[in-house]
Amino acid sequence: MGRVQDKIAIVTGGASGVGREDCLLLAREGARVIITDVDQDRGRELAKEIGEPSMFLRHDISSEDDWKTVMAATQDRFGRLDAVVNNAGILLLASIEETTLEQWRKIQRVNADGYFLGCKYAVAALKKTGRGSIVNMSSAAAIVGMPMCPAYSASKGAVAALTRSVAAWSKIHGHRIRCNSIHPDGILTPMILPLMGNPNPKTLDVDNIPNTRFCDPKDVANLVLFLVSDESRFINGAELHIDNAMTASPI
Repeated sequence: MGRVQDKIAIVTGGASGVGREDCLLLAREGARVIITDVDQDRGRELAKEIGEPSMFLRHDISSEDDWKTVMAATQDRFGRLDAVVNNAGILLLASIEETTLEQWRKIQRVNADGYFLGCKYAVAALKKTGRGSIVNMSSAAAIVGMPMCPAYSASKGAVAALTRSVAAWSKIHGHRIRCNSIHPDGILTPMILPLMGNPNPKTLDVDNIPNTRFCDPKDVANLVLFLVSDESRFINGAELHIDNAMTASPI
C-alpha cells in the first residue's frame, strides 16, 4: 500500500472503463485523484465513491480552455501536480473506404489533439513540481494494421510518436518528467463490449482463454499505477505492450 502516497494525479476519461479503474487503484495506493470526463453523472458518482480528497471536473480533452481550467483548479486545490494519465478517447469502426473526413477529424480532435494538449499542459505543470509522470493511452492499433479502424489507428500512432518526443524533450532539458505510452489490444470496457454483442467479460478472461486478445481494465490500471509511481523512475519514452503477445506474433 502507499505506492503513490500523496501524489496528485489527473486521470482523463476517469468516469468509466479503464479510467475508472485507474482512479480507484491510484486512490487506494494513496494518490489524490482529479477525475475528469464529459460524463458528469458518473464522474461525480466516482468522486463520491472515492471520497476526499478526490474531485471531479467536467473536461473535454480537445478543448484548450478546459485544460486551462483543469490545471488551474488542480493548482488551487492541491498546490501542485505529480502525474497526468491521458486516458480519454473515442473509437470508430469503419474501413478506409467507409470513413468520412468528418469522422476522421472527430477522432483526431479527441485522440490526437486532446493528448497533445494534455502533454503540453502537463509538462508546464510538472516543471513547477520539479518532476512527474505522463502516461499516454495508445493502442496496439498504433503498431499493427487493423483494417476496420484507420482513423483510430492513426490517432493512436500520433500518441505514440508524441510520447517519444515529449520524453526526449524532457530528458535533454533535465525536467525529470517521464512520458510513456501503453499499448493494449482489446480491453473489456463499456466502450468495447457493445461492439462485441455484450458478452460476459469473464468468458473472455485470460484465466478461461489463455490466448485471448482481451484484458480486464484492472490489468491496464496496474501498469498505470507502476508508471505513475517512483518504481518506474528510469522508464521514459517506452512503448509498453499489454496485449498477450498479439503484436509479437502473427499467429
